[in-house]
Amino acid sequence: MQRGELITPCFYVSTNVNMDGVDNIDAFFSKATTAVASIFGKPKTCTYISIKREITFAFLQYVMVVLKGSLDISFGGNKEPAAFAEIVSMGGIDSDVKRNLIATLGTILHNRFSIPTTRFFLKVYDTTMPRKLSKL
Repeated sequence: MQRGELITPCFYVSTNVNMDGVDNIDAFFSKATTAVASIFGKPKTCTYISIKREITFAFLQYVMVVLKGSLDISFGGNKEPAAFAEIVSMGGIDSDVKRNLIATLGTILHNRFSIPTTRFFLKVYDTTMPRKLSKL
């Protein structure tokens, strides 16, 4: 599979950071959507949709970013700023992509919401992997 082909990633972030205290949430979406698009080789045209203040979606032509904030999350036994995120994609994920996603998205969350990179967990799931394994 060529880079940028069939890949439709979704970056879903859940955090305990209070979104009411965050100014210019669009800056997060701009950086996150651009980063995901760049890592997966997607075009960079973006539209934002906000449902209440807690859940906001950003769509690139083939990329989606979802942010859900103000949640109860305990990480390491305390409720300091933390985030759980998922990247779900139809292909295009290898170990280099995983490392790049973790580093890049962790840095964006740290810079935008003051979430330490040591309190950010990223689950990466390739929806085509079960098909690839079944052919083995």
